[in-house]
Amino acid sequence: MHTQTASSVDSDVHVLHLSIAEHGKLLALKHQHKEALRHYQEAIRMAVSIRAPEIFFRHYTQCVLESLEKTESYQEVIEFCRNADQHYQGISAKIPLHRKDHASVLERQAVNELKAGDKTSARTSLLKALEISGKGVLPLSEELLSWLQRNLTVTVSRLQALQEKHHYFVVRRDQVNPQKARSLDSLKLPKTAPSDGLRLNAGR
Repeated sequence: MHTQTASSVDSDVHVLHLSIAEHGKLLALKHQHKEALRHYQEAIRMAVSIRAPEIFFRHYTQCVLESLEKTESYQEVIEFCRNADQHYQGISAKIPLHRKDHASVLERQAVNELKAGDKTSARTSLLKALEISGKGVLPLSEELLSWLQRNLTVTVSRLQALQEKHHYFVVRRDQVNPQKARSLDSLKLPKTAPSDGLRLNAGR
């Protein structure tokens, strides 16, 4: 009988949390966001528990924020983005990846502020995002700011069309692989305590 190495066990667990998140995406595409969030949160918990590369946590967090936005939980998204903004402001080494992530967080904050009806805050967030990112990095932010500066009406439907145009959402039908998806119910995992919300870097 062969004993699994630590690396092979980790590899198996990476496949598992990826498959759980993938099923969450399928649920989100069906507008079943409550169940999608349950899958994303378990994928995050599992990835953090094995100290998986941070790219997993970052991607799953994006998925969570998208489902919250699509269920009109705008204030939850805005609060997360504000905390993330403070986090990035405290990072001394402003490498290009940090700048792009910081700007993207502010873009997400602006989008949710607009959907919540707060144009003044959205304009401020967009200006900050573009100052950090530089020209040509965040086309959605550039177009939105142009609309606001020209006092154009930004309805939710127009905003959503612009989001689709610029591939704002990471959960898209062409980016999901149903063959890799596994539901939590099929895995029969032990019950875990409910999450108290997202925390930047999950305590890393």
